[in-house]
Amino acid sequence: MQGGLDHPPIAAAWIHVALAAIHPFKDGNGRASRVVASLAMYRGGFKLPEFTSLEEWWGRHLSDYYAAFRCLGERFDSTADVTPFVRAHMEAQLHQVRALDLRERVQQRIWTAVEEAVTAVGLEPRVANAVWDAFFGRSVTPRYYRPLADVSPATATNDLAAAVAAGLLRPEGRARSRRYQAGDVLYPRIGQALGIRVDEAGDPARAIIIGELTKRVASERSK
Repeated sequence: MQGGLDHPPIAAAWIHVALAAIHPFKDGNGRASRVVASLAMYRGGFKLPEFTSLEEWWGRHLSDYYAAFRCLGERFDSTADVTPFVRAHMEAQLHQVRALDLRERVQQRIWTAVEEAVTAVGLEPRVANAVWDAFFGRSVTPRYYRPLADVSPATATNDLAAAVAAGLLRPEGRARSRRYQAGDVLYPRIGQALGIRVDEAGDPARAIIIGELTKRVASERSK
């Protein structure tokens, strides 16, 4: 084990289980162990939260997390073989990296579909920035869109109005309080570009597109 501690994920796993074994605090030993493990990853060059922290992963797999500690036994033993925990920790890292890769692949295809939907109705490619946010259920305001697309206030207003006319966006509110959400044709057009039939509207439509696309990308990756 000593020779492998230069590898950040192994070091993080070792620090995690070592601190848990010592159990220095009356409460919060698990949280402290996970924080220190994240620090080991960060100092090892893994800066993204998806790499540095397994908090979310362990939260969804609590039974696996607790089972991994069985190698410590009921009493502290400095000679205990903690390989099972290190293996479980490394596998959790691997699963999380694969999940991140899958999510990015799915989002990349959605972005391409959004660009196609925007240009297909004659809008400027930059409008894809607003449509992308609307696809994921986020409200878009002219003030938010202007620096994103690097355009003037007048151009931002015209871009968003054109997207509304094309049915890709839907306005809510008036004047300064106006926001833009996904329009009636947005999800059907994105689904069509991706070869996914969408009969629902709003959040259900988005869930169907992302779900079907995720299955497809995961299947392609496993081949």
